[in-house]
Order: sequence, then structure tokens, then C-alpha cells
Amino acid sequence: MSQLDAYIRTSLKPRHWQLLVALDDIRHLGKVAASINVSQPAISKTLGELERGLGLRLFERTARGVVPTAYGQCLIRHARTLLSELAQTRDELQGLASGGAGNIRVGVLATAALELLPRALAAFKAKQPGVFVLVREGIMETLLPELWLGNLDLIVGRLPQGGAQGLGEKTLMEEGVSVVTGRHHPLVKRKRLRWSDLKPYPWVLPPVNTLLREPLERLFEDHALAMPANRIETLSVHVIRAYLEYTDAIAALAADVSRYYESLGLLAILPLELPKLVRPVGMIWNRQRPVSPSTQSLMQCLEDVARVARSPKTDAGAAITDSQ
Repeated sequence: MSQLDAYIRTSLKPRHWQLLVALDDIRHLGKVAASINVSQPAISKTLGELERGLGLRLFERTARGVVPTAYGQCLIRHARTLLSELAQTRDELQGLASGGAGNIRVGVLATAALELLPRALAAFKAKQPGVFVLVREGIMETLLPELWLGNLDLIVGRLPQGGAQGLGEKTLMEEGVSVVTGRHHPLVKRKRLRWSDLKPYPWVLPPVNTLLREPLERLFEDHALAMPANRIETLSVHVIRAYLEYTDAIAALAADVSRYYESLGLLAILPLELPKLVRPVGMIWNRQRPVSPSTQSLMQCLEDVARVARSPKTDAGAAITDSQ
């Protein structure tokens, strides 16, 4: 392995990492060459030199293009990580040079996108206006790989079941789930409801294999309700809210989201008791990467906002201001 070690230490350059990622994304030598405005023979030559230097075959050549081998997949994974870290280093240096203080990339689930994260960002930017913050909304299944690759510094939302080795997590809020409808739904004026009263109505359900779907299915079974045949499935809070306004459908939303839309007069919460169906809201970070001071500061703001939210007798705005 001395050849491999020597080549990695002395001969691998950023252009090699960029080529590997481009070949994995496009899977065709000619198209990669066209995308970076060089000749295909030049791409083939560079790839050949790389494989000979490592003593490993990184791609299988086929009639349709190239496919990474196990060696190639390993190197590509690390190439993406290194390029992401280089880009982050560049952005932080540019921020410092322009009088800023770096950047933070945050992934957020819908459960934290309406109240928790916006309030924390407001408190954070009041203290550090020069820090650039990129927020990317998504689901845990798409955000976690970005966290592993270094494309995100932090994820805020429902904590996944079981966690993962190498990830740090901290619970911020224990929030339940509410059953909601549009404001003019026939059940809204009922002071007492039984689960059987929901049978005639359509539903909006989370898709299969998402955090809330399996607990909801168990809840239907516990109350002798069949899975609604008349249903749509989505995680989009905006779609759910609008669909409930136009129909007599019913949905289950995080309690904080439900209260937010109810306070705006856009949804109604039905008087039904629900057990704890989902894990708490929290934040997740990669313990194998150093957490920047700016990210640590945002994490503290999230904890402050969550603490205020857990104290109903405290004025939220004043408490957040006092913590700055």
C-alpha cells in the first residue's frame, strides 16, 4: 500500500477530486469533457493517470458511459466531502475579509420552520448580523446525507428514531400532534368528539415511511378506523393548510404548527386527545466535524427559544431579547 499512500499524499490535487465528482454526476467522459470545455482524450488521460497512480480501477467503461467501482465510490464520497470543506473555507475567508463572520448552513424540517427556527434566527442575527445563514427545508431522509457530506452544519426538526453513530443530537421541545380541519368544517362546532365521528371525512396523511405515518396507522387501528380510502398524502404544510380550507378533509399536524395556523384563523384544532405519536423536536450535528463558533451561537439561540416556548407565563419576545 506504499504506492497508494505516497500518491494520495503527494499527487492528488483538487482537479482530481472535481473530475471524480463530475464523472459520478454525469457518468459519461464526453459529456464531462464538454461541461468543463476540454477534450475527451484529455479527460481519459487524466483518469488513466489517476488510476495508475493509485493502482486501482475507479470506473468501469461501458457502451453507455462509466460506472464507479467500489474503489471509485469510496474516493468519490471523500472527494465530495473535501470539496465541500474547501468551499466552506473559501466562504468563511471571504466573509471575514468583507467584515462578516462566516456562514452557517441549516437544514430544517417543517415542524421547526414556522416558529422555532425563525425565532432563533431573529435572535441570532440580532447578535451576529454579519454571519450569512443558508436555510434548506426538507425531510430527514434527504437532509441527513447532506449533514454527513458537510453540506449542512445543523439540522433542526423531529429527531429520527434511534439516532446514528457519529451524530450529536439535543432535544429542544416535546411537542405533540393535533387533529386539524379547515375553519368551516362541520365538526368544528362540536365540543365533544369521538374518533368514530371522523369516519365520513377524507384525510391528508403523511407518506409511507415518514416519521408520523406509522404512529397514525396504529392510532387508526386502536380506534377501529380503517385507513381512509379518500385521502391525499403529502408533507407540505402549505398544501395541507390550503387543501383543508377547500375541503372537509382532516389532517394531523405538529401541535406547534397547528397552534400557529389556528392563531391566524386558518385552521381549527379538533378536541381529540392524542398520545405522543412522534419523537421530540431537536437539533442534530455531525460530531466528526468541528462545530464553528457561529454554529454554536445559533445552537444556543435555539435552546433559548425552546426554553421560552416551554415557559408559557414568560413573554417570548422579552425573554429572547434578555438572553442576547
